[in-house]
Amino acid sequence: MKFKELVVWQRAHQMTLDVYDATRAFPKDELYGLTSQLRRSVASIGANIAEGSGRRSNNEICRFL
Repeated sequence: MKFKELVVWQRAHQMTLDVYDATRAFPKDELYGLTSQLRRSVASIGANIAEGSGRRSNNEICRFL
């Protein structure tokens, strides 16, 4: 199954879009602090799901999840 077909990835992707949208309203002095940290954190959720879905064994998949 392709990772983009996984409901959990779709929700993670939507959450990423939502966080990026919400952080646009943050103060500019937070661009390299809180804004950056939130964006990197939320983006890694979908990335880990995508990478884990390409693994062959359940142990490997679980490690990424």
